[in-house]
Amino acid sequence: MAVELRPSQALRLLHELSLAQVRDGAPDLSPRQLAILLSVYLEAPPHTVRGLAARLGVTKPVITRALDTMGQLGFVSRRRDEADRRNVIIQRTVEGALYVERFGDLVVATARALPR
Repeated sequence: MAVELRPSQALRLLHELSLAQVRDGAPDLSPRQLAILLSVYLEAPPHTVRGLAARLGVTKPVITRALDTMGQLGFVSRRRDEADRRNVIIQRTVEGALYVERFGDLVVATARALPR
């Protein structure tokens, strides 16, 4: 479904969404962390550190640092790939799925509240 927004509306949506997240008291994720989290939850698995780094155009240490934070929040977990021990598989968690679902609901609600 295509959505038509003027640049000012798109920026207003981003601003209002950011404000809603701050008010919600949910964990603060950087844009990079959010991009990684949404990649893990919206794209088909498996997800590896190497694959996410390639997908986002960043280094593996960048992905690892973001995963460290999201792991502490319970949004993802990691395990070694038994078929290739060099790979680290990123797994979804219930807490992460709930966060992404709430975030999606927040995006919809915020978009609906935008002035036309």
